[in-house]
Amino acid sequence: MKAVILSAGQGKRLLPLTADCPKCILPVRGRSLIEWQIDELAKCGINQVSVVLGFRADKVEQLLSERYGSHRVKSIYNEAYAVSDNLVSCWAARDEMRSDFVLLNGDTLFEAAVMQLLLHTDNHPVTVAISHKKDYDADDMKVELDGCRLVKIGKELLPDQIDGESIGMILFRGQGPKLFRDAMEKTLRTPSAQTKWYLSVIDEMARSMPVWTCSMKGLQWCEVDYHADLKLAEKVVSACGTLSGVDAGEPICQTTEVTLT
Repeated sequence: MKAVILSAGQGKRLLPLTADCPKCILPVRGRSLIEWQIDELAKCGINQVSVVLGFRADKVEQLLSERYGSHRVKSIYNEAYAVSDNLVSCWAARDEMRSDFVLLNGDTLFEAAVMQLLLHTDNHPVTVAISHKKDYDADDMKVELDGCRLVKIGKELLPDQIDGESIGMILFRGQGPKLFRDAMEKTLRTPSAQTKWYLSVIDEMARSMPVWTCSMKGLQWCEVDYHADLKLAEKVVSACGTLSGVDAGEPICQTTEVTLT
């Protein structure tokens, strides 16, 4: 199992902190966001990581080289990062998507128990990690479900459609990597491809095949977009270091709740 992390963006909503520093290397309790991600992945046995970079890639590469070495973390440069959305970053990493892998947004901070739970789901080709809360805003990547199956995913879902939100983490297994690569290639041939999110591809896939979900309710994660999110990130990393006991054979659905001990 390997991981692909999308970290090409600057993170303009965090200015001035990101004026000359990409969001992924902002510090949280002494470690950068991307270090927290890589270290939590390692606790789950995922030691091969590819990171898609763009804005100030040199700074990120220096950090990753000093901390992990090229044998463990590979960098991929998205030269179109300033004029495209994350679908193009995904496509830049397509050669890393030829076997089972997990795809992560570079601003999704999580405790290892989140990844552990995702890895213990049934062996479906595509499994989207989701969570739930009382209210959703316009920036949330919302999901509509039919049981454990994904029906729709996007920011424009109506209130009566919303059953949760994507946390920016997807597991691809078996035929999943090829199906995703093929779907990306098809979407990239459309005129608006440069401005699309990779989750729009997942939305299209869900219309023609089963795409499953795994709920992270009760576990610690956050998305770092705004200054206030950095405080929430401190709470998340305070939970890092312990794994909840999740049986590999346990069926995982959108109604699963896990209590950390």
